[in-house]
Amino acid sequence: MKDLQGKVAVITGAAEGIGKALARRAVLDGMKVVLADIDTGALDALTAELTDAGAECLPLRTDVSKAEEVEALADAAYEHYGAVHLLVNNAGVAIAKTVWETTPKDWEWVMGVNFYGVVNGLRAFMPRMLEGGQPGHVVNTASIAGLLSMPALAAYNASKFAVVTVSEGLYHDLALRKAPIGVSVLCPAWVKTRIAESGRHRGGEGIAGASAQSQKMGLAVMKAVEGGIAPEAVADAVFAAVAEDRFYILTHPDSHAGVKVRMDDILKDRKPTLLSM
Repeated sequence: MKDLQGKVAVITGAAEGIGKALARRAVLDGMKVVLADIDTGALDALTAELTDAGAECLPLRTDVSKAEEVEALADAAYEHYGAVHLLVNNAGVAIAKTVWETTPKDWEWVMGVNFYGVVNGLRAFMPRMLEGGQPGHVVNTASIAGLLSMPALAAYNASKFAVVTVSEGLYHDLALRKAPIGVSVLCPAWVKTRIAESGRHRGGEGIAGASAQSQKMGLAVMKAVEGGIAPEAVADAVFAAVAEDRFYILTHPDSHAGVKVRMDDILKDRKPTLLSM
């Protein structure tokens, strides 16, 4: 999908980080944007910024883990603009804990946002996009943690691996139907966002019950995120992939080596290799 002028983009997790960069880039390419986020303050600030610059925006506070709220988002988008051409299921959270430390509430939170947020987006928007018959594209935000298994990130890894395989299955489902809708899965490594602070949206429960080793891993993740690439670089990579109809979006060239090591572990019947952060 190359001509984005006047087209409509829906972006979840739009108020900051990668989502904000994607929204800004969409507007730069002449798109109308539907902005969804759970943080109303940040959402209002971004909406004001974009509308002041002359963009057409429709903001809606949305908890993507709740199917009914994502359905309401789709209803609002189609009622307001009549079509959606680019769907970006981007909202995400993270927690640093081993699998035995991760509580049922932790699993519900991480899988609810990272995995069900994507599933809810696809369930709400795909039937309408297919019925519209117009060229379109879906981008699901996973992570390099959807291709590589990192220590002390059990729930995060699981959610992101799930996003990758759902995206691959979605690609096949659409291809079999010869639908004019492309699919991409975004698998960035470290990006300078507030993902390591996402526990603030659940009342500061994020590290409760984590061992000292898991907390140490969490601090290492925060440090790596602080040294990550700019969200704008990720947005550029996403829009290039949409234009070129590419499926896998790996934003860090050195990620390829890690993926190859994991594939070799599987094919050569080796135990999992612990890769450096």
